Amino acid sequence: MPKIIGILGSPIPQGNTALLLDKALEGAKAAGCEVELIDVIGLDIQSCQEIYYCKDHDTCLLNDDMISIYPKFAFMDSLILATPVMTMGIPGHLKSFIDRFQVFYMAKYFRNEPLVSPALKKKRKSLFIGLSGMDIPGVFNGTKQTARAFFEIIDSPYYDELLISNMDRIKDITTRQDLLNTAYNKGFSLGASLTNSASSQLMISETV
Repeated sequence: MPKIIGILGSPIPQGNTALLLDKALEGAKAAGCEVELIDVIGLDIQSCQEIYYCKDHDTCLLNDDMISIYPKFAFMDSLILATPVMTMGIPGHLKSFIDRFQVFYMAKYFRNEPLVSPALKKKRKSLFIGLSGMDIPGVFNGTKQTARAFFEIIDSPYYDELLISNMDRIKDITTRQDLLNTAYNKGFSLGASLTNSASSQLMISETV
């Protein structure tokens, strides 16, 4: 059973971003995948200290929750990343989480010894879910650039996206069943691409 990891970058565990991620993971599970949610704000992690221990090792010298995270990302089949936009970028704790993947960067680009196997690399892909309170041009540019860089480093390329702006006006995502259905369908599509589901028709969730 393929494994899809969902990363929640929002500091609000039951907020709009979390609800959309839940729907996407629900869709992936319906397509036949195993799913795991990682709530970044709940992790005990430090920011990257540029020690460069990872130049020669497959892990980090900082002994925190990231040590158990690395194997999950080496062997997962795909990824869903969900985050709000903060100051035209991603939240600080999520950025620290992503920066700690220098372990993967050094293995791939410095030592030419990627932590992801060639077989896994061929099928891995990532779905990006972004929410913005504002509705202005380029509001997702920063978050998407960071997401793309992260996905390339971990050999899980940018596959699809769900970008929702104007959340200051929408306020409550549960009032927009269409957007929740879209998140579910995108998660299902990602999962089906891994499980080679016999049915290619997307299913729409009946409940929030």
